[in-house]
Amino acid sequence: MRTESAEPAVMPADLDAQQQRFDTIVVGAGVAGLTAARLLSQVGRRVVVLEARDRVGGRVVTDRRFGLATDLGASWIHGITGSPVAAAAEAFGMRAVEFTVGGYQPDSRPIAYYAPDGRRLTDAAARRFADDIRVVDDTLADVIADSAPDASYRDVTEIALAAQRWDQERVERVREFLEHRSEEQYGAWIEDLAAHGLDDDVIDGDEVVFPDGYDHLPRRLAEGLDIRLTHVVSHVLWSTDGVVVTTDRGRFAAGDAVVTVPVGVLQSEHFTIEPPLPQPQAGALGRLRMNAFEKVFLRFPARFWDDGVYAIRQQGAGSRWWHSWYDLTPLHGTPTLLTFAAGPAAAGTRDWSEEQIVESVLAQLHRLYGDRVERPSHVHVTDWQDDPYSRGSYAYMTVGSTTRDHDDLASPVGGVLHLAGEATWTDDPATVPAALLSGHRAAENVLGRGIPIETTWSAAAGGAAA
Repeated sequence: MRTESAEPAVMPADLDAQQQRFDTIVVGAGVAGLTAARLLSQVGRRVVVLEARDRVGGRVVTDRRFGLATDLGASWIHGITGSPVAAAAEAFGMRAVEFTVGGYQPDSRPIAYYAPDGRRLTDAAARRFADDIRVVDDTLADVIADSAPDASYRDVTEIALAAQRWDQERVERVREFLEHRSEEQYGAWIEDLAAHGLDDDVIDGDEVVFPDGYDHLPRRLAEGLDIRLTHVVSHVLWSTDGVVVTTDRGRFAAGDAVVTVPVGVLQSEHFTIEPPLPQPQAGALGRLRMNAFEKVFLRFPARFWDDGVYAIRQQGAGSRWWHSWYDLTPLHGTPTLLTFAAGPAAAGTRDWSEEQIVESVLAQLHRLYGDRVERPSHVHVTDWQDDPYSRGSYAYMTVGSTTRDHDDLASPVGGVLHLAGEATWTDDPATVPAALLSGHRAAENVLGRGIPIETTWSAAAGGAAA
């Protein structure tokens, strides 16, 4: 984040009479921003939402090019028990299908494991492997609790593995699993993730996906709001007197602002907050990073993989990049596999063409299924790393970060500036529920009083549509 403004400081009182003024400016029309704007509008505040994209939703986006809804950003509700997003989805009539990932679970679902030589593990061998992971996880809980502030997830997992006194082969298989967990959960290499980086990895209840598209959620939240699309915000100037937000289509002034852009944008030289964020917000922001995490959807003319399995997992050196495939066929009835380019794989393939990525993934599948593997009929590959309005998929805790950093980032600044978004919620960051809950908190902070969160989806938003 730049610490100097490229233009003279202009406070709200200095703006000419034609400048657009509001009670509150919300920067970003993702779930966090829409939630805050909706709640504030409902109580009569004049709110404008400034969104750089030509659509609402932010990192919730659904592609319907091939006649099927494909969620390129957020896909799951990771645990519907007590989830405000699950409640909102139900209220909005969003059709859901149970599809439980379980925090990169080792079993509990039918998973086809393949050994380093490409042969499928027997059921007994797969159970022993899953049991080994559970033993290490039990040890890991105490190791993480006792870890140093600058410990990485690699540091603590190595201590937990060494405590088992297993042979090298057995250790290596579990080590790979822990590396892949770090990548698949947070899109980060295990040595870059803080020891406490997976502390929030707890799921209550079933997980669900939306065969008709997750984007119905932000579209419903946006109804009735004053949303200015294709307004790229570059500068947020704040003082105790109010806030001025500069876009490529003019300036907007208000008594306060809710800024919901992702961490990657907050840290970008193209987005300036002036004066710079104070402590503890600045320190917290400096210890968070946007990850490298891309989705690769492959739709096939016919199914060639194992029957009755939920996921396919490869062990060994061949699994360094492509190690897990999820069978999404039940969503639409079309044979579909989803895999992830996460962490090093996402960085390594960042400049690859879609065809290169597909060839690399198919080469790995050929090791498992041979000539049965067909060419995919349709492919979707995401590119969140190069999206200028996100600069990654979601935030993770770097080495030296603490779980408190999420909440510290959301601490109100000067009584007028409020940061919200998935990275600002401690209990379940990097999720849509975190975004929604953070938007709710920001609205309460703006008003200085509580608001029932249920009003987010149970009452119509005020204001005029733009």
